[in-house]
Amino acid sequence: MAQKAHLLIVDDEANTLASLSRAFRLAGHEATVSDNAGKALELAKSQHFDLIFSDVVMPGKDGLSLLEDLKDQGVSTPVVMMSGQAHIEMAVRATRLGALDFLEKPISTDKLLLTVENALRLQRLEAENRQLHQRLGKHEIVWGGDAMRKVMAQIDRVAASETRICILGETGTGKELVARTLHERSNRSAGPFITLNCAAVPAELIESELFGHEKGSFTGAATRHIGKFEQAEQGTLFLDEIGDMPLNMQAKLLRELEEGEIERIGGEKPMKVDVRVIVATHRDLGDQVRAGNFREDLFHRVYVFPLQLPALRERRDDIAMLVDHFARQVRAQNNWKPILFTTEAINMLQTREWPGNVRELRNAVERLMLVATEGTVDAETVELAFPNSAGRTSSLNLNSSGSLADRVQRFEREVILSELKRNHSHVTNTAKELGLERSHLYKKCEQLGIDIQALKRKQ
Repeated sequence: MAQKAHLLIVDDEANTLASLSRAFRLAGHEATVSDNAGKALELAKSQHFDLIFSDVVMPGKDGLSLLEDLKDQGVSTPVVMMSGQAHIEMAVRATRLGALDFLEKPISTDKLLLTVENALRLQRLEAENRQLHQRLGKHEIVWGGDAMRKVMAQIDRVAASETRICILGETGTGKELVARTLHERSNRSAGPFITLNCAAVPAELIESELFGHEKGSFTGAATRHIGKFEQAEQGTLFLDEIGDMPLNMQAKLLRELEEGEIERIGGEKPMKVDVRVIVATHRDLGDQVRAGNFREDLFHRVYVFPLQLPALRERRDDIAMLVDHFARQVRAQNNWKPILFTTEAINMLQTREWPGNVRELRNAVERLMLVATEGTVDAETVELAFPNSAGRTSSLNLNSSGSLADRVQRFEREVILSELKRNHSHVTNTAKELGLERSHLYKKCEQLGIDIQALKRKQ
């Protein structure tokens, strides 16, 4: 048996303990024995066991009581019950209490070892399932508002096609996550998903990274290197920050997109590849073309279906869901107990500008959980973690980046927040100072993600 187990055997008969432990040890397992339920409970709480075998009928506390105690004490080790006096009612009760199996004595060695093997296989499957859920959760797009609803509808529309997609958005908005989602919803989902950040690879190495090289093709090429295109065969290649790719490489990429062929550095002939290419950039590729930094023919090849991702400040209604999602991720990664984010803390996070977008929020959630006291992130925790948050959300920064519409929206938000603070969140007085109707101010606050009731509670 490839996998060895640490087993706990509980039985009041010394001969049974001796024979079972010997059978398990001969099979390569480690066996610990206990002649009563009380001692077994302490062993199960203090040591790790892969499986517990327990007799049902024992003097004092019986096996079914032990099973209840293990459950009450939070011991998750699977338990197999054994009895020479078995009957249907006993087996049913054991199963309801969570027993993995119920064996009738005498038990053959083959049956014992098969039970251990099946239990270990079940544990492996459960562990793989948990890992899969964690992996899927890590790459899950979390959304609920209208801004992302449009994006998700576009993803559904083009994912299954071979259409070339250009994902647009500020740094940290989740462009790679969207690319991965497109891959997973495509007909290539069984194939690999390979990524390359064009801005992170030196210009002299990017050709080798993309197309590979043969041994001895240049100084330092000690072995053959398989490039990203070959690695992504029958799958998807995601080229992030395509706007930063050197011009000479753009011509070679264009050839692959037009001909479906690549050639390793030092190679003797082109090779056919079957790869879907998805690109992304935070730059305006149209401006890059006009400035001579991006080939116009390549632009038309990759810019077939532009997919614009909103900045986090444009989807403030998703922040609460994102905080909950990231908090669960951080908790699972660090094996922490649950940490509550209060409504006031969420409201404060919703008022921030988040220039680093979702990536910045993810880091902020972990920072807040680290400094949280008594298992709660409240308004005081946010102020402690972001001592300059007030200045970042209320200063009228006319030199900020973004489109005119974005700058106007940020300016309006800051003006309203400043006036609400000056008027102690009194809506009538604030509306009067701004020359607005009360209803108009309420509507404006809703559009800008300003929670007036939360501001009142804070003050």
